[in-house]
Amino acid sequence: MQRWLPALLRRAAPGGGAARLFASSSLLFDDTQEQFKESVRKFAQENIAPRAAAIDASNHFPRDVDLWRLMGDFNLHGLTAPEEYGGMGLGYMYHCISMEEITRASGAVGLSYGAHSNLCINQLVRHGSPEQRLKYLPKLISGEHIGALAMSEPNSGSDVVSMKCKAEKVDGGYVLNGNKMWCTNGPSAQTLVVYAKTDLAAGSKGITAFIIEKGMPGFSTAQKLDKLGMRGSDTCELVFENCFVPRENVLGEEGKGVYVMMSGLDLERLVLAAGPIGLMQACLDVVLPYVRQREQFGRPIGEFQFIQVNPCSFHMSSVFPCFMMQ
Repeated sequence: MQRWLPALLRRAAPGGGAARLFASSSLLFDDTQEQFKESVRKFAQENIAPRAAAIDASNHFPRDVDLWRLMGDFNLHGLTAPEEYGGMGLGYMYHCISMEEITRASGAVGLSYGAHSNLCINQLVRHGSPEQRLKYLPKLISGEHIGALAMSEPNSGSDVVSMKCKAEKVDGGYVLNGNKMWCTNGPSAQTLVVYAKTDLAAGSKGITAFIIEKGMPGFSTAQKLDKLGMRGSDTCELVFENCFVPRENVLGEEGKGVYVMMSGLDLERLVLAAGPIGLMQACLDVVLPYVRQREQFGRPIGEFQFIQVNPCSFHMSSVFPCFMMQ
């Protein structure tokens, strides 16, 4: 389960596992982080980048290869998950590095990867019970199962606390009714973190997080959305019609869903922000060779100051956030 790691890094660190071995307080990547970044870059350029154009043209996640399994074999899904569940027990710096390099190869794959590894897996790591972690994490981390998270609704986007999806308490669990919109990985996910109102009158204190499984009676996916960008990241509407969810599928505590949601959003924004850095790097991968090769007035256009300032500014815009993530 540690195929990307050099043999040197597989040795246990004194007094701790892989997390201690990879710890760093430097404002720059240390040698281990650089090795990890290069390993993920090579993996993404070999397995994802050649399919990037077809992914967005077809509006489908790759079908000619199981990228979820490949990323799982490469230990990319469980970077923040404990080793006992098949994760690496590292941290958010490594998650950001991985997110950047995958998105550098394909924005669509990067978005789906972020939803799976951070929005779903990391929420289960942070708030799941030992039984929930043992049940769901191993298959999600291996890539056998795909994860998703759903909070937005047709009329509840930025004001997500105004959601209308209702979870009525019944004997042994809850019955969910309502819709969720713009769910990344929704069409293919086997495990979903879904927020619903268990008390419509309690406002933010009436929200509860649930673990939904594909195939639960009353749960279905509606139309797949055809987006302007990130088209290969499968997105759809979720529909709940008298969907029974057992009590043991509550993530966290009843009425504490807003804490699960908001604390997760802080980390989701951090990790997902690494995606646009990868997109900027992908632009530079195209621009820099071009300004060296393209000639006007007898010399490469990259020698003109007017041209030089733009890639330089763009590069600084992509590098500065990396320091902010440290």
